[in-house]
Amino acid sequence: MTNHSKISQFPNSIPLFPLSGVLLLPKSRLPLNIFEPKYLDMVEDVLTTQHRLIGMIQPTSNDNYNKDSSNNFNSVGCAGRIISFTETEDSRYLITLSGISRFHFIKKVNSLKSYINAEVDWNNFRNDSITENLQSNFDKDKFLLIIKEYFKLTNLQTDWESLKKADDELLINSLSILCPFENDEKQALLEAKTIDDRVKILTTLMEMNIKAETMFGPLQ
Repeated sequence: MTNHSKISQFPNSIPLFPLSGVLLLPKSRLPLNIFEPKYLDMVEDVLTTQHRLIGMIQPTSNDNYNKDSSNNFNSVGCAGRIISFTETEDSRYLITLSGISRFHFIKKVNSLKSYINAEVDWNNFRNDSITENLQSNFDKDKFLLIIKEYFKLTNLQTDWESLKKADDELLINSLSILCPFENDEKQALLEAKTIDDRVKILTTLMEMNIKAETMFGPLQ
């Protein structure tokens, strides 16, 4: 079995699952409902590998998407390991990915498969397996008030007691995945170098939405 704390053991190429508006981060989990034939094939193939990795990545633009282009993905994605797998009676797969590490997309790899395989580079993300904590001067109470106002604005529900008790990285990453931000905003959260950078981006995005609501009324 691949040691997912050792970047030297990561594969040089992985299958890609391009999906707009969906974010996976290291040490977070993402449930997926797989129903397209090519991605059903992908899951079946990945389950036979030692690493069981799938690369989540956002297309640069849905409007101009060209399946034959090598330049229609964002430069950074995140690989997740399949940690649970269920087959439904209507031939879908329900899987859960556990975020392992971000990667740089290099190029598509020629393959006879119906799905995309890509060469990737892990080297800039060697610290993705290390748990991060926010700086000691982080005002969690103030941050939770911003979250509460933003959730009210967007009609999101949560278990507040669990949220208050969550460790720093789980809290920030879970919010980054859950909140309905635009694709480029999701990408900025993914590419943040540190947890402190991510919380700054997250706070700014929530405050911008709250301010827009105050100035212009309910967001559509």
